[in-house]
Amino acid sequence: MAIEKTYSMLKPDAVRNRHVGDIIARIERAGLAIERMELANVTPAQAAANYAEHEDKPFYDGLISYITSGPVVKMIVSGEGAVKKMRTLMGATNPADAAPGTIRGDFGLIMDENVIHGSDSVESAEREMKIFFSE
Repeated sequence: MAIEKTYSMLKPDAVRNRHVGDIIARIERAGLAIERMELANVTPAQAAANYAEHEDKPFYDGLISYITSGPVVKMIVSGEGAVKKMRTLMGATNPADAAPGTIRGDFGLIMDENVIHGSDSVESAEREMKIFFSE
């Protein structure tokens, strides 16, 4: 399996509820490396670019409002099969469906505040890294 880079973001609820350290520890225990990490606020422009595919959906405005509501932790994560490994660590999008032991299963409370975002492909990761890290 090839070394990949992926984008991940700990969302405002993870930061607000002080789960950052626990989540980062899980990522590192899974054998992944955090190459870059930054605490920042997502701008409306970044949010719109990242979630453009959802623009016509009824939940879009709430999603943009939520992701810009407080600080997030933006990360570039690398390792063998990093995209798939991160998706497995995160668990199902809806925390109610996420298995215990996954990040969303253990820390997520509701669908609209599901703790973590992770790229779903290498191509998405490349696009998202450009949105959230300028250089």
